[in-house]
Amino acid sequence: MTDVNIIGLDLAKRVFQAHGARADGSVAFRRKLTRQQVLTFFSKQPRCIVAMEACATAHDWGRELQVLGHEVRLIPPVYVKPFVKRQKNDAADAEAIAEAAARPTMRFVTVKTEEQQARAMVFRTRDLLVRQRTQLINALRGHLAEHGVVAPQGTAKVKLLSDVI
Repeated sequence: MTDVNIIGLDLAKRVFQAHGARADGSVAFRRKLTRQQVLTFFSKQPRCIVAMEACATAHDWGRELQVLGHEVRLIPPVYVKPFVKRQKNDAADAEAIAEAAARPTMRFVTVKTEEQQARAMVFRTRDLLVRQRTQLINALRGHLAEHGVVAPQGTAKVKLLSDVI
């Protein structure tokens, strides 16, 4: 396995699929790995390109694999889909990821740091809370309108609704 150029890794909850490809595109190996086996497996591999779809856990795995010395390439899933040759399964996805990563014009996503992910999480959580607040206010306005109580839109006018209740 010393001649592996690219490893396509299909991420999952429990069982991951790894597809090793040589520089000429031929298959070096296909392996199923449990979550606990992934880092051990990659620590024994020669330094190479490890490609994954940019999904929920890809950034964490990417940081772990970079610590082991591998070059990590994250590919948006929409760019991998055209490379799936046969029915959709984990092995076919891993192969498609490896093939997509080998393309010279492929676009990649950079691996985010923990701080970048934390900032994005705070932003998304705040955005969710603002949307939920708006939904609740609109629902309250709608329910009260059915009983003849009409109030202007906006969070500043919620006090009028609460006074009526």
